[in-house]
Amino acid sequence: MSFTDALFTLLPMQALVSALVLITLIGWRGANTGGRWAQAGMLALAVGLALLSPSVGLRIGAPHVLQSLGVAALSAGLSALWWALGQWLSPRPGRWAMAATPLLLGAGHLLLAHDRADAQTLADVVIGGQLLWLGVALTLPGRSSVVQGLNSRRWRLLGLAAVLPLLAAMLSRAAVTEFGSPSPSPDLLLALTGQLALLLALPMLLLAWRGQIEAELARLAQTDGLTGLIDRAAFDRRSVDLISMARRYGEPLALVVLTLDDFDTLQAERDIDFADRALALFGSCVQAQMRLGDLAGRLAGHQFGVLMARCQPEGPQALDQRLRGALAERAPAELGLALSFSAGWAKLRPGDRGIADLQRRAETALYEAQRAGRGQLMAEPGVAD
Repeated sequence: MSFTDALFTLLPMQALVSALVLITLIGWRGANTGGRWAQAGMLALAVGLALLSPSVGLRIGAPHVLQSLGVAALSAGLSALWWALGQWLSPRPGRWAMAATPLLLGAGHLLLAHDRADAQTLADVVIGGQLLWLGVALTLPGRSSVVQGLNSRRWRLLGLAAVLPLLAAMLSRAAVTEFGSPSPSPDLLLALTGQLALLLALPMLLLAWRGQIEAELARLAQTDGLTGLIDRAAFDRRSVDLISMARRYGEPLALVVLTLDDFDTLQAERDIDFADRALALFGSCVQAQMRLGDLAGRLAGHQFGVLMARCQPEGPQALDQRLRGALAERAPAELGLALSFSAGWAKLRPGDRGIADLQRRAETALYEAQRAGRGQLMAEPGVAD
């Protein structure tokens, strides 16, 4: 066996070891979605590389159908790793293409059984395209809700360092096979870059998984466990940025404070679990009906707040109508009884020192709404000034 064949023979063992390390450190049942896709991807790569290994070819003659299965498994592994990136960063374009590529590649490779050179070129080009799209996925921006965690740039660079040399080697071998272009030992180059890619892929995947776990822990630390909204402390912290932006650009800002009507009676007549379900439903409705860019949180007990950026005078009324419609639809279906809420709102004024001043006036309007009969929205006095 040549040195190049020996390197190719080591690749499936290296991929299998990486998969086992991922399963051991991340776990299987409790792993997040990105972690499970990464584990599945490395396992598929190990299967594909094993079927394409020179040791398999020397031992059983490597029938073309076995090679086609190996190529399809290799492609499926890359697709799974791409899906993992989509979980850690944000959904990437090309989901259907990545899902269909392994099947189409396997079928196309099998149909080219009469011409092994064309079959190999097809596999190199298609897998090279998947590697290219993996590289693109690593460079696209992520989403703030997932927060790529600590050192996101470093693990992305690790991923690019694994993908780009392998992509170049794959396309180089395809060019040699198809056009006979001069290249120094394309198989050796591919084997070396494959070893490098697997060597860098493991720490990259572990760092990406760790980043998501850290981001999730940070999110949970400032999230109300019952409603899924941010808690009072996080609401106060984030409101500073919204208030600063509103003052800097002279944009209107409003705070709407909402509370479920007759919640104490509901809690006394039912039980605590039922009251918690009512709060969770109300919080879900608030989150679903708030605008993109607004800030919603659970301020205390059954009181919620929505800080509305760039809010025109009709903004709170529009939110109130949407929220009442959603609550009227969902509460009878999910709880078996209707729920109502009262709300008050206030706008940011030049003399406000922070969210506390704004909330004090919004709560005054809320108390007026409750005294006026509940189930309505009222504005602070002089809101039209």
